[in-house]
Amino acid sequence: MTPELAAQEAEAFRQLFRQIKTEMQKRIVGQDAVLDDLLIAFFCGGHVLMEGVPGLGKTLLVRTLAEVTGLEFSRVQFTPDLMPADIVGTKLIVEDADGRKRFEFQRGPVFANLVLADEINRATPKTQSALLEAMQEHHVTVGSETHPLPSPFLVLATQNPLEMEGTYPLPEAQLDRFLFKVLVRYPSAEELRLILNRTTGSTEAAPQKLAVDAARIAEFRALIREVPVAAEVEDAAIALILATHPDEPKSPEIVKKSVRYGASPRGGQALLLGAKILALLEGRYHVAREDLHRVAPAALRHRIILNFEGEAEGTTTDEIIKSLL
Repeated sequence: MTPELAAQEAEAFRQLFRQIKTEMQKRIVGQDAVLDDLLIAFFCGGHVLMEGVPGLGKTLLVRTLAEVTGLEFSRVQFTPDLMPADIVGTKLIVEDADGRKRFEFQRGPVFANLVLADEINRATPKTQSALLEAMQEHHVTVGSETHPLPSPFLVLATQNPLEMEGTYPLPEAQLDRFLFKVLVRYPSAEELRLILNRTTGSTEAAPQKLAVDAARIAEFRALIREVPVAAEVEDAAIALILATHPDEPKSPEIVKKSVRYGASPRGGQALLLGAKILALLEGRYHVAREDLHRVAPAALRHRIILNFEGEAEGTTTDEIIKSLL
């Protein structure tokens, strides 16, 4: 790719990113950082775990993204009685015009571009693993047949930090498959006023559908990966990942005291991919340390596992990341 073409593609990417965000903000009030993280993961091709109490618009956020981009959307409400076949699909006996019976694969809701896994921690581990396998492999296997998932494919899972009784928290190894973990926080007083005005009035702003096709998204994803990273910035990302491990000699005292396991290499991948997008959005063709710092909480907060002492003292992974930065 020539420098001129790369500059044109970068500008087209910035315009599309901002257009999608602007259209989503017609319905979503506030949550600016959440929108940024969600769109960064969307263009990286990574999955997102959103955590927040009920009523903060997590489901609406995902529905709005699907509406704006025009991509195929499906929603799965996770419950304890949900089975893997309810997600990936199953083989059914069908009868043709000649009266002959045969097995035919009936696709499940996972066969969509944007899949909302609502309250993923309410399903059993068996069902969770069926979805997480599809996230990792981008295909599902039923019997002896393998069925590829559509492209792009993005899972946006939500979980409620309240009412943990009767839930099945995601194991650490499965949490690692999410590119980002995003915390959806309470709105401010002014944002709450705007939410009430929008949702209790007679009119509701409808976001405009944009022309976003799968081929164009694939081109932008290739462009993102071409953004160069200087050796010193890469060293900073590596040092940050290693500093989350309590057995590293250079780890700070808070990590040695409160952390059981640190971030995996997937955390480094999430750091650099997210930082590359931030660089493009700023009109730069190189990654800066500030980009790593901006994306670090979403990329690492679910990859740092606290020990008993850290949990007993109420230490949060965000506090640890802040101290590392």
